[in-house]
Amino acid sequence: MSLKNSKRGLLFVWFLLVGLAATQSAFTAPEEKTGIQIKEGPESLRVDINGKLFTEYHFKNVPRPYFYPLVGPDESPMTRNWPMNSPENEEHDHQHHRSLWFAHGSVNGHDFWSEAKDFGKIVHDKFTEIKSGKKFGMIKSRNKWVAHDGSTICTDDRTLRIYNQDRVRLFDFEITIHASEGDVTLGDTKEGTMAVRLAETMRLKGKVGHGHIVNSAGVRDDETWGKHADWCDYYGPVNGKTVGIAIFDHPDNPGHPTTWHVRDYGLFAANPFGLHDFEKKPAHAGDLTIPKGKSITFRYRFYLHEGDEKQAKVAEKYNEYIRPASTKSK
Repeated sequence: MSLKNSKRGLLFVWFLLVGLAATQSAFTAPEEKTGIQIKEGPESLRVDINGKLFTEYHFKNVPRPYFYPLVGPDESPMTRNWPMNSPENEEHDHQHHRSLWFAHGSVNGHDFWSEAKDFGKIVHDKFTEIKSGKKFGMIKSRNKWVAHDGSTICTDDRTLRIYNQDRVRLFDFEITIHASEGDVTLGDTKEGTMAVRLAETMRLKGKVGHGHIVNSAGVRDDETWGKHADWCDYYGPVNGKTVGIAIFDHPDNPGHPTTWHVRDYGLFAANPFGLHDFEKKPAHAGDLTIPKGKSITFRYRFYLHEGDEKQAKVAEKYNEYIRPASTKSK
């Protein structure tokens, strides 16, 4: 073989090896780690933000769909682990307080809030859209509210939109309840509705609780229970760092500004239907009836932040939420 042919052969081998390496690299390239990534499993959806776990949406073989865990700024776990897990220093009360969820204690007289005898279940029907993206991700689902006797009371469509934000966590929860089977009455009870059960160290009182509560009217701690407010913020220490969750009530929601079922042991819920309990009004004063064939929509924003409500500028963030899109560019 001539020297010239030998060089050509070596050059061919080199190009072949480079091509094989490039092909292998293409097949083994790491998954996208930026933005919101949503992956569907057999019983839950996993939501990652920039490659790190944010939450999982549990939808199968559960009393009602819920989000757990809920991981906040600096990877702080911001909701209680029980009853999903049983670490030390957590109270085992209120089994139905599953991290973050939507439910109500009286829907045509049926209990969809607790897990007591003869409670109703919110049953996942299907996902209508699952979307990952660099700026936001989205989950749309359809559910049936099924009473203990197996009858369907109503249905819902819900949308979760998760935003890719720097150092905070921001997501919108929207739910439309359809009176698909007949009139639906959301009854007057404090047991509801858009809810989260906070990490034990964030709670206002308890063995390890060192948190605080404040609402948009400046009312604080125990006095916030049952009060009307545009937003409410519950903050406290997690792993030695102060973090908080603020819930924003949309101005178009029924009963806005909502009353708040917020407790010193870490329950935190927007509930506009508990006027008999909160304000000592006559029974059924807070009832809301959806006529057959009609629907009603509730919208909330969750803002997971560092620091207290002032450091996190919660009031400013609420104003950004409610400001019409046409004014944001002015």
